[in-house]
Amino acid sequence: MTGSPTAFPYRLIATDLDGTLLRDDHSVSQRTRAALDSACALGAAHIVVTGRAVPWTKHILEDLGYRGLAVCGQGSQVYDAGERRLLTSLTLDRRLARNAVRRIEEETGPLALAASRDGLDGAVVVGPGYRAQEGPLPTVPFTDESDLWAEPVNKLYLQHAELSDDELTEVARAAVGDAVGVTMAGPGIVELLPLGLSKARGLSLAARRLGAKAADTIAFGDMPNDVPMFDWAAHGVAMANAHRELLAVADEVTESNNADGIAVTLEKLLAH
Repeated sequence: MTGSPTAFPYRLIATDLDGTLLRDDHSVSQRTRAALDSACALGAAHIVVTGRAVPWTKHILEDLGYRGLAVCGQGSQVYDAGERRLLTSLTLDRRLARNAVRRIEEETGPLALAASRDGLDGAVVVGPGYRAQEGPLPTVPFTDESDLWAEPVNKLYLQHAELSDDELTEVARAAVGDAVGVTMAGPGIVELLPLGLSKARGLSLAARRLGAKAADTIAFGDMPNDVPMFDWAAHGVAMANAHRELLAVADEVTESNNADGIAVTLEKLLAH
């Protein structure tokens, strides 16, 4: 490298968490931390954009020493990590969601259900047969479906005993895509969201608060729920482990989350 860089080419670095910033052991490598720190020292801002709701994100942000804004809950929440408060939070209409579940079940048969309750400490409530993802926070089981609708929720999770995630997503979109949003966020994670909600919507709100625009943004992700974010950002970088739907729209493919893919791309940009 000749000379010293004077600025980073993007003002905003948007990163998904699972399968992207986080390695499979849920840690962030020192190499990736160093690359993000170097980019931020040159004027960029790192913003986490995750499908996880705030309660499932806070501990990761604290571990990173992260004090900025984070887009959580698939875009439904904008969280100020420094002040530990929600700036915006959008909930899913529960009557609409209940009707959507019934319409999907008319096509698929019984579904296993879970929901992410609203708020800084909202629980993930899990029904019979739902295979919860491993994580640092406990889930709250329910047996009476009325408990699912007892409090405001940001999103609903669906699983099916026989259909794959891609198949369930396709059937659900065909059945209820006119009423609610449907996205696949990871293995075993098919979600119902408020119609029109996406990571792009949440990111655009957060970017506006930071004085940044889509043209200023590089985004990293690995799953179909990152497609809207890639459509919005100037440059979308898919991890090598990404879902084929995201790989198809990516501007660039980097190394996997376990091979420091974010750092690999940022280091190249820092060197120019």
